[in-house]
Amino acid sequence: MRQTVVVIVDVAEYVDGIRHDLERPVSDLSRWSASSQADGFLWLGLNMPEEAELAPVCADLEFYEVSPAEVLAPHARPVLAVDGATTQLVLRTARYDDRAETIVLGEMTLLVGPHAVVSIRHGRASQLAQVRSRLEADPDRLRLGPSAVFAAVVDRVIGDYGPALDGFEADAVEVENEVFSDSSRQPVRRLYKLKREVRRLLVAIDSLQDPLNRLIRTQGHRLPTEILADLNEAADQLDRAVTRAHSLSGLLDAALTASLTQITVRQNDDMRKISAWVAMAVVPTMVAGIYGMNFEHMPELDWVVGYPLVMALTALAVALMYRQFKRSGWL
Repeated sequence: MRQTVVVIVDVAEYVDGIRHDLERPVSDLSRWSASSQADGFLWLGLNMPEEAELAPVCADLEFYEVSPAEVLAPHARPVLAVDGATTQLVLRTARYDDRAETIVLGEMTLLVGPHAVVSIRHGRASQLAQVRSRLEADPDRLRLGPSAVFAAVVDRVIGDYGPALDGFEADAVEVENEVFSDSSRQPVRRLYKLKREVRRLLVAIDSLQDPLNRLIRTQGHRLPTEILADLNEAADQLDRAVTRAHSLSGLLDAALTASLTQITVRQNDDMRKISAWVAMAVVPTMVAGIYGMNFEHMPELDWVVGYPLVMALTALAVALMYRQFKRSGWL
């Protein structure tokens, strides 16, 4: 008999809704095949396994249609594959890193058969320990079979989009306030970064709607009523998360437009101030230029009050120009 040794997160057999622990590392998973376990199912949780570890697990649990290489390959979007009695769903997990202001995406792959569930997690988001504990506290739900685990994991992954959006929304509102603050600096780079991150999140969650709805539409008639209701609720929750992500994207678009407009307005204000000061500087410059040409016939040069009078007229002209620029808002 072939022996399989796999380092796992958790594993248990559930018979009549009650957990039965298995030895770890697990060996001889083939005895948990559908032919020998008609009264229960196995839930095996793996965290970032190697192909060499996953391949014998798929063989022993009779997931013959599953390609371990394809399961472990990175996925940009959620993927649903239904082949006979085997359902494979790849979900994108999401966690918001508030310090770096980035969305940390991972993957959760579910392999579901009549008598076995394998959950494969890549990344730190959507840990399933609480999901398993909650299900084990509800034997009636576990009696519904592997579909109960499937629905609970899907609900957990989609539920984790909420906290990720909460963290993202807090930073989006903060950067929007910066746009309209009195500071002369505009957070354009931060806005572009947040905009890029919300697009990454949208790709991950928006593309889950079609596979999830397709699963409900094509496999719903095979599922218990309670599980189908849970999946429909998860689909509604996903729809709200997608709508919220689109709203945040729109908020950042508006903030970015306002920021660029603020920059343009301030540049115009700066140009007007510079133009006003240059215009006022022209008067004494012109006077100095005239007297610098050393004309012989300049009667005021012989007046005692000539020099003070020229300086006074120059200062008066500059003062009148300053007053006019101040009234017009250029200064």
